[in-house]
Amino acid sequence: MEDRGRADEEPAPLVTREIAAEAAVWIARLHGPDRSRRMERECRAWQARSAAHRLAFERGTDLWMDAAGVDRAAVARAAASTSVSAPAFAARVGRVKPWPWAAALTTAVLAGVLVLKPWRDGDTYDAGVGEQRIVMLQDGTRMSLNTSTRVRVVLGTSRRTVSVEGGEALFEVAKDPSRPFVVRAAGSEVTATGTAFLVRYTPAFAGSRDAVDITLLEGRVVVRGVADGVPLPDLVPAMEMVPGQRMRIAGRLKGQVSAVLNPQVDRPRVDQVLAWKRGEAIFDNASLSEAVGEMNRYSTTLIRLADADALGGLRISGVFKTGDNASFARAVAALHGLDVRERSDQLELAPR
Repeated sequence: MEDRGRADEEPAPLVTREIAAEAAVWIARLHGPDRSRRMERECRAWQARSAAHRLAFERGTDLWMDAAGVDRAAVARAAASTSVSAPAFAARVGRVKPWPWAAALTTAVLAGVLVLKPWRDGDTYDAGVGEQRIVMLQDGTRMSLNTSTRVRVVLGTSRRTVSVEGGEALFEVAKDPSRPFVVRAAGSEVTATGTAFLVRYTPAFAGSRDAVDITLLEGRVVVRGVADGVPLPDLVPAMEMVPGQRMRIAGRLKGQVSAVLNPQVDRPRVDQVLAWKRGEAIFDNASLSEAVGEMNRYSTTLIRLADADALGGLRISGVFKTGDNASFARAVAALHGLDVRERSDQLELAPR
C-alpha cells in the first residue's frame, strides 16, 4: 500500500534554470546585511507565483547550507519567516535530495554571495558575441543582456543607475519609488520606478552617428537628454513614453561630445523587437545592408557585401536563426541570385 501511495504522488514541479537562478539570488539577499521586512514580503510574493518557485527556494536553501557553509539553525529560522511553505521546508532541513542540476544552482548560490558587495559600489556586466546573459540585481531588477553588450550598474541609496556602453538590454525593473531606475546611453537618460523596457545602443564609428532605441513594453518611463548626468532639454526634451512606443535617437558623430539629437517615435512589432530572446532575427522588407549588420552582431564569421552600393539596397524578409550566418548567406544568395564566397573568417556575398 505504501508503494502504491508513492506511485500516486503528483510529480514534482518543473524548476527551470531561470527560476533556480532567481531563487539563488533571493537566498543570497536574505542572508546579506540589507535584509528587511520588505525584502521578506517580496520573497514570499515571489515564492507564491508557483509550486516550482517554492520548491526552488527550498532546494536552494538546502544547497546554500552545504555550499556556502551557512549555519543550519540560522537558515531554518530564516526559512520559517520567509518561505510560503515553511512546514515543508522544515521537514527537509538536514537532508538534501538528489537534484539533476544541483551543481548549477550551487554555482548560482555562490555567485549570489560573491556579487553582493560589488553591487554596492558598481559593477560591469557583459555578454560576448553570440551570447545572452541574465543578471538579477540586488534590488530584484532583472537585466537580460543580448549579444555584444556591456553595462555598468551602480545601485545607490537615492537612485539606481545603469550605463549602457554598447549593445542591447532588456530591463524588468523592481518597483522602488524612493530610488528611480535610470538608464543612460548616447546622451539620453531613461528614468523609471517599476516597468519593463528595452534599450539598444549602437556607438558611433567612422562616418556614422551613434544611435539608441528605447522600446517601452509596460509601465511608464521619462526620456530626456543629459551630458555628464546633467539634464540638457535642448538635446532631448523630456518626454513620457507609453507602452508599445519606441523612441529612436541618433545624433553624435564619433568623438563629438554633444549634438542636437533628433528623437523619432514609432510602434514596432514587439515579437520582432524581442526576437533575439528566442534566438531569432526577423526582417520585414529590410535592406540587405541592414540585415547583414544585424546578423553580424551574433557571429564571429562576418558577412561582407562585395559591392555594397549594388547589393545593399536589396530587400529581405523572413525569420533567421541568430549566429548561423552561413545559412543566412545561402538563403540570401538563393533569393537574389548571388554567390557565396567562403573565406577563413568571413562570408562574401557577390554578384554572379
